[in-house]
Amino acid sequence: MTVPVVRFEAVGKTYPGPPPVTALRPADLVVEPGEYVAVVGPSGSGKSTFLNLVGLLDRPSTGRYELDGIDVSGLKEAERSAIRGRRVGFVFQSFHLMPYRSAVENVALAQLYTGPSPRERRRAALEVLDRVGLAHRAHALPTVMSGGERQRVAIARALANRPSLLLCDEPTGNLDSETAATVLALLDEVHAAGFTVVVITHDLQVAARTPRRITIRDGVLDG
Repeated sequence: MTVPVVRFEAVGKTYPGPPPVTALRPADLVVEPGEYVAVVGPSGSGKSTFLNLVGLLDRPSTGRYELDGIDVSGLKEAERSAIRGRRVGFVFQSFHLMPYRSAVENVALAQLYTGPSPRERRRAALEVLDRVGLAHRAHALPTVMSGGERQRVAIARALANRPSLLLCDEPTGNLDSETAATVLALLDEVHAAGFTVVVITHDLQVAARTPRRITIRDGVLDG
């Protein structure tokens, strides 16, 4: 019996007021290893709250959250940070790369707190950059890269620790349609390689690529 990567049991989030705002109503959810899931909803639907909860960037107000079978709901912040660093890879719309660090340095930084030596971090970073088709740009700065190249560096960084969950927040939001298609094809390849991928998006065309789609509207998770 496999252990789900994500298990929500009545997980909800209410921000204190006045007045209190319920951003995610108590929900149950299971994401199994190797799934490729889109979480779809309009602006203001609760997508960001969902991302923050799944990615251990925020704590639920109610319920129980298990990541890889670990109940993370009540852990201390240092423990949550350690689990997040090893088990969750993030890909953001705005890339969040350090502009004056090369591609290989940006990717290697993902492993800074996971134990490998600087030499091992650099070797692993070069390998994952090659995997996303950017070995030839390993020493380039993000400031001289295209949007598609920067997003591929961001994906490489997210994969550097071989996370249990790749969590993508509007990964094509800042890209033109042709470049977006290239990035989505790369995510398809990442999923085919065995990674569990959750894409949070408002774009129905992006969601249509995934085998499973979950909707969120007015804080209600369905699917």
